[in-house]
Amino acid sequence: MITTCSGQECFEISPRFRDSIEARIARLEQDANHDEAHVAQLTDVDHIRRHLWLVAMQRVEAQRMRTFLERTRLRESRPLMTF
Repeated sequence: MITTCSGQECFEISPRFRDSIEARIARLEQDANHDEAHVAQLTDVDHIRRHLWLVAMQRVEAQRMRTFLERTRLRESRPLMTF
């Protein structure tokens, strides 16, 4: 868990939201690896170019989300109200 933020503004996020982003990063990286492995099966040069662009964008998005997570910290849970 990251508790401090770099010199830029820091965001507080819930543990559930962080888990959701981490799962999305994992899916993007898995999809990029899967798509890259299938490039060898393609024959059309334009299709290969678009497919490689897709792989690159998946990796860029995963990195963008990792950068966002570096600028976050987990929101501390608030105690439930008791009456």
